[in-house]
Amino acid sequence: MPIAPPQTRQFRSFETNIEYARKLIRAGESLQGLEPGALDVTDLYRAAWVQAVSATDHWLHEELFRRVEELAADPTAALPAQLQRFELPLSVIESVRREERTMAEAVLHHVKAKWAFASMHNPRKIAEAYRLVSDIDLWQSVAVRLNEWNQHRTNFSSQTVRRRFTVVIERRNKIAHYADLEDGHFKQRRPLTAADVNDAVDWLERVVLAVAKVLDD
Repeated sequence: MPIAPPQTRQFRSFETNIEYARKLIRAGESLQGLEPGALDVTDLYRAAWVQAVSATDHWLHEELFRRVEELAADPTAALPAQLQRFELPLSVIESVRREERTMAEAVLHHVKAKWAFASMHNPRKIAEAYRLVSDIDLWQSVAVRLNEWNQHRTNFSSQTVRRRFTVVIERRNKIAHYADLEDGHFKQRRPLTAADVNDAVDWLERVVLAVAKVLDD
């Protein structure tokens, strides 16, 4: 049964970015076996892998900021403990008192100052950031949701979800920082197939959807 995606600008942007990764995969598949000159079609797969991770990183940032702003703007909202303890300089509080900015604007500005340039690649850091918008155990909740969607044919735990997410990120880092070269080689690169990349993209998309759904709940 298809899972309805969130109808937010942030998620639509994520879907657009993920579709670009899938187009790169399809382009590689269409060229596979044609030996088009100097082009290594696996480079398209590597570009798709990096694009999918970037799409995930971007969504995690934008979704965090969206939810922080909504919580801070709602005087009736039950704030997560981490957001209740979020510190603002006295000068900022004074500017809110003088109605030079709203509390939501002030909180969002300082959350962005802390998290906008921090990569959302480390599951521990992601969980830390998202404690600003929810008190749930993020990765455990994601694991439960994934198992439900798989009709319990899988037995994901918080640890296995985080490990698999990290494996995808680590391969991205090898591609982005080391040209995906085999350890100790200057020319030989790690093998990569369309199936490998499709699996990684599907996994990231499902994790993002699970994060969105457990936070909505």
